[in-house]
Amino acid sequence: QVQLVESGGGLVQPGGSLRLSCAASGSIFSFKAMGWNRQTPGRQRELVAEITNGGNTNYAFSVKGRFIISRDNANNTVYLQMNSLKPEDTAVYYCTAYPWDTVVPYWGQGTQVTVSS
Repeated sequence: QVQLVESGGGLVQPGGSLRLSCAASGSIFSFKAMGWNRQTPGRQRELVAEITNGGNTNYAFSVKGRFIISRDNANNTVYLQMNSLKPEDTAVYYCTAYPWDTVVPYWGQGTQVTVSS
């Protein structure tokens, strides 16, 4: 069992930037991949970005070129740098850990990101 704790959310104006952090209680290197998902009321959670154990990255089309996911294996932390934020990026952002041996991921508690003027 791993615990994931997100931080860095908040209120930002359109065009601004935020960096989310996800601190894991165990080694993130032991997971197949780490990711960030987001959810808005009335909608399903959607994958925003993921980074594999080998460092390969994948992004949702809506954030490609604006968001960057990275990982610090030594400190068991995953980051999401969000630039050029838009109102439609407003959501609760969840850190996710994908184990090798199951399709059921681990989730953090989420952090609210609000993009508004």
